[in-house]
Amino acid sequence: MAHEHQHAAPHDHTAADPSLSPTDHWEQRYADSERIWSGQVNATLAEVTADLTPGTAIDLGCGEGGDVLWLAEQGWIAHGLDISPTAVDRARSEASARGLEGASFTATDLDAWRPEPESADLVTASFFQSEVALDRVSILRRAAAALRPGGHLVTISHAAPPSWAEHHPAHMVDVRTEAEQLAQPAADWVVEVAEDRRRPAVSPDGTHGEHLDAVMVLRRR
Repeated sequence: MAHEHQHAAPHDHTAADPSLSPTDHWEQRYADSERIWSGQVNATLAEVTADLTPGTAIDLGCGEGGDVLWLAEQGWIAHGLDISPTAVDRARSEASARGLEGASFTATDLDAWRPEPESADLVTASFFQSEVALDRVSILRRAAAALRPGGHLVTISHAAPPSWAEHHPAHMVDVRTEAEQLAQPAADWVVEVAEDRRRPAVSPDGTHGEHLDAVMVLRRR
């Protein structure tokens, strides 16, 4: 998977090859470039988790590990999951290079992932969207079940294509609808944030524009 805000090089979204499995699709995407993402944390994720007490965290679709590495630097025991072994290998190498023992990674297909109940204090997913098969809501529901009481589910997603593009191959997120779907039963959850936020960006041709991000923070009671 991918953290869309963290490009390290020009990166286009060509149509997915329908003959490829999701694993092969993402492996090809990572193999086509020495590095796709910058390795920096998602700024919005850093902002909304800054006041949380570090504990155990899980990052879904961690890519090359930027968010997991940052969480580990803040004192979290952070574990990243991604479908691409190549991305996971890069994340592990960076964690080793930084001496971050609190950062770990596993290559896995999240459609088959079953977390241990009440095993995490934080679950994050930054731009956990795909142009190939991804049962996003079901995966997020299972991830939410991994949270201990008081734990948080934080997602940052594309709410619309970038201002310079009419289309984006990945499915866009209606954050309020998704919050209603995930905060169930309602008595067990507090919706702390469910809103769209505009973020300045630069298009591939160098012109200024913006992204519209869907930001959600749920807290388990």
